Amino acid sequence: MANVTLPTPVLLAGGALCLVGGYLLGAVTGPDTPDRTTATVVSYQRDDSRLCLRGEAVEDQRGAEDGELCGVWRRSNPATRDDPKAGEEFRFVTQEVSGQEGDQGSGSSTVVIYGDLIG
Repeated sequence: MANVTLPTPVLLAGGALCLVGGYLLGAVTGPDTPDRTTATVVSYQRDDSRLCLRGEAVEDQRGAEDGELCGVWRRSNPATRDDPKAGEEFRFVTQEVSGQEGDQGSGSSTVVIYGDLIG
């Protein structure tokens, strides 16, 4: 059997074409990444860590009422001590946690907001 060799530029072009094709296939069929959810701070109560947010992204969140989402804020960076002020931009994710017996009545749920100020 004879050896068949391809010229180097043809080999490199074929490899590049395979890499680009694989990237495009992965980008089209791959999983969607979560959107970065941002909103505007309406109010923050330091004593009970209650944070209220308003914005377009808030309207689709579970627990939002009248375009406003209120919940308990858990800092994404505990070293940060700046409290959010009304009007500041806030990047966040939420989780709805079911209450236990004795917590704000039976069967209640609490929205926990994880995130921090932008900038």
